[in-house]
Amino acid sequence: MAGPIYKLWMFKPTEAWYQLSKEERDNNMKRIDEDLKKVGGKRLITCTPTWSTERWLAFGVEEFPNIEAVQEFTRLLLERDHFRYIEVDSMLGSEWVS
Repeated sequence: MAGPIYKLWMFKPTEAWYQLSKEERDNNMKRIDEDLKKVGGKRLITCTPTWSTERWLAFGVEEFPNIEAVQEFTRLLLERDHFRYIEVDSMLGSEWVS
């Protein structure tokens, strides 16, 4: 698939997340940001929907240069046991050109 890949994600923390200290949570978020940059991705926006839904704490959109970058980023998240700490729903897409 040619062109950038966009990832929409929605997440809420699990109980394991709340067991971490604030410093550990901040370090985890910093490493995620570093990994995103490492694979050539960038976060376009992060939003708080808590005023409109109780299900999700945040949602956002990330842009990746290609599908391989998405796969590498996911591999890095798995390596860090990231999905133990959050419940997430996401989807990938490409720009709709009409």
